[in-house]
Amino acid sequence: MVKEPIIIVGGEPNSVFLEIFFKCLKTNTYKSPLIIIISKKLLQKQMRKLDFDFKINDINKDLKNFSKLNNNKINLINVDYDFKKCFEKITSKSNKYINETFKIALNFMKQNDLSKFINGPISKKSFLKGRTLGITEYLAKKTKSDEVAMLIFNKNLSVSPLTTHLALKDVNKKITKQKIYKQVNLINSFYKKKFNKIPRIAITGLNPHCESNFQNSEEDKIIIPAIKQLRLKNTKINGPFPADTIFTKPLIKRYDVIIGMYHDQVLSPMKALFNFDAINITLGLPFIRISPDHGPNYSMLGKNLSDPKSLTQALKFLDK
Repeated sequence: MVKEPIIIVGGEPNSVFLEIFFKCLKTNTYKSPLIIIISKKLLQKQMRKLDFDFKINDINKDLKNFSKLNNNKINLINVDYDFKKCFEKITSKSNKYINETFKIALNFMKQNDLSKFINGPISKKSFLKGRTLGITEYLAKKTKSDEVAMLIFNKNLSVSPLTTHLALKDVNKKITKQKIYKQVNLINSFYKKKFNKIPRIAITGLNPHCESNFQNSEEDKIIIPAIKQLRLKNTKINGPFPADTIFTKPLIKRYDVIIGMYHDQVLSPMKALFNFDAINITLGLPFIRISPDHGPNYSMLGKNLSDPKSLTQALKFLDK
């Protein structure tokens, strides 16, 4: 039986992604063929600079038969771009190239009905320029997906922020009962399909200690009523929990997923607990999209010291 390929977009060209990609390839234990969509010139220059040596298998973007693909070579769909240097600063000069890599990838996946997608990190400030909050929302727009959610997944504990890359002053405006319902439904559907289980979910409050010195707090007005409604169908949902205690050891053992009200409320403790041993999964797209849980990390470019653990976990997750 032919294994479905994993499609990989390199993302920001001036990032550590290719370094960790090369490190993952050295293990060569993946059953699914990997197809990376990137500039061949860039890949070759970084390979030489970082002292890796892989042969390249050039793939046509109209390819439909994957039976002969394996990972003995780098399966590459080339996207032309003139990189004068191997490592440059992150600027908007790369935006057209990054957009083209996503366009080719999404078309390739659609024409072949593929379901496994990884993208390298993107500089949100440079590439998105405020047009969307993040790549989660960028891909939702490109695929015309109505509702998406970010899930930072680890087999022991996952977290999901209700709002993503949003200024803290705007978070309370985006918290609604409907958004909580939809987020829980997306998470339940994912765990049911992938693991055949309904996850145990904890939901945080927004305010310190889930209380406030004013009337009609978000807990009283939105979060508590939403949880009560959800518990009519699923008794494995509890909350709201104060964000300063939900990540203590006795509590996190009771739950599979913690839904927080904003990005850093749940991602900061998640990274403190697991470092890079987690993957960013976008729920609600026509395919499973995973991004390694790290940024471009320009300061580490060319040093060959970056940890490939998150990309390794992403590949293993999709290779099953």
